[in-house]
Amino acid sequence: MHDLTAFQRDILYVVAGLDNSYGLGIKRGLEEYYHKEINHGRLYPNLDDLVERGLMEKSALDKRTNLYTLTDAGRETIRERRSWEDDNVGEAEAEAGSSGRIGA
Repeated sequence: MHDLTAFQRDILYVVAGLDNSYGLGIKRGLEEYYHKEINHGRLYPNLDDLVERGLMEKSALDKRTNLYTLTDAGRETIRERRSWEDDNVGEAEAEAGSSGRIGA
């Protein structure tokens, strides 16, 4: 996941949390997180890139709507990232000690 943009990582997390991950549903999930509108011109090229990288699959839900699902590689990428985050946040929390502040 180290070679993905933060936006692409966020797309993977949103898709992982949705039951029906179609384009507009992903867009809404990202907009809730970012608290701003996500442009179609930004979203869809990134979705296509994640499909090309083998992290997601794209299938037709109907004539106008595509469904995006994580592949095994996409799920593994999320697991690896979360493990890395846990390791690093855990170290920062241990260093913070009783102050309760990360990076203190």
